[in-house]
Amino acid sequence: VRLCKGAYQEPDSVAFPDKRDVDATYVRCMERLMLKGNYPGIATHDARIIEHAKAFARDKGIQSPRFEFQMLYGVRRDLQLGLRRQGYNVRVYVPFGTQWYPYLMRRLAERPANVAFLVGNMLRESLRRS
Repeated sequence: VRLCKGAYQEPDSVAFPDKRDVDATYVRCMERLMLKGNYPGIATHDARIIEHAKAFARDKGIQSPRFEFQMLYGVRRDLQLGLRRQGYNVRVYVPFGTQWYPYLMRRLAERPANVAFLVGNMLRESLRRS
């Protein structure tokens, strides 16, 4: 199971309008999957949630081969590399094919905060390389 938070604008009737509620629900689902799931993919770039997952796994005796972290290519590469150095499995999501550009534009248009997130990560990566 791949657990991820959607980046789409949805009506309040079908989605949590408050990010804190989204995060709390994500963490509850993540913990349940880690305890009872079959190799869950924890898809997030949120460092706080990643740290929570690591601490939860450690506290519950869940070995790192029983789950993986998943992240979008080019976003928070520092986290990806750090997790690998710590021995965690990391899967990198790479949109490709003929519809990659429309997919990216939809993601950016549906939630303007995604633009700032993407630009910030691109700048961080370019500064890291220089």
